[in-house]
Amino acid sequence: MSIRKFKLPAALFAVIAGGSLVLAETAPGQESTSMKLQSPAFARQGEIPARFTCDGDDLSPPLVWSEIPPGTKSLALIVDDPDAPDPKAPKMTWVHWVLYNLPVEAGGLPEGVKPESLPAGTQQGLNDWKRTGYGGPCPPIGEHRYFHKLYALDVVLADLDHPSKVKLEQAMQGHVLAKAEWIGVYRRNK
Repeated sequence: MSIRKFKLPAALFAVIAGGSLVLAETAPGQESTSMKLQSPAFARQGEIPARFTCDGDDLSPPLVWSEIPPGTKSLALIVDDPDAPDPKAPKMTWVHWVLYNLPVEAGGLPEGVKPESLPAGTQQGLNDWKRTGYGGPCPPIGEHRYFHKLYALDVVLADLDHPSKVKLEQAMQGHVLAKAEWIGVYRRNK
């Protein structure tokens, strides 16, 4: 008996059940495997401490990941805010951080990681301030949600020359094995 491998669209994953191949579509925002992402700095859907925002030291939060699926060659991380500028009338998704080609064995990122301290091989994209690196929450009004999204990819991507989130997502298309999210919230006390 030979086994054939098939590439599935990012939103689909295969489950073997009783000798049958079952395809299941994951809902947006739902993890497609058991891959895990979390921050020890704040609870899932909890308040992001001020030190990780424009009201504090604007440090990147520590992130930890595990249960990376077999066949993963690299990871990508996108942090964004879909509630900009006003959560009652959002008009855009503001991008705070774009990283790709993170090595599988990294296991996470420390608090306040500097570009020169990123794991070997990691490349940076542009955030919506048109610069590389982390830019913390700084919502102009209301409480915003900040999605930390980790993608397991079946390739190491070519050098994309500081891509935008959109350019990175285009390059990842057809290569996503799994996705995990960790969401935090922040409201400024003006």
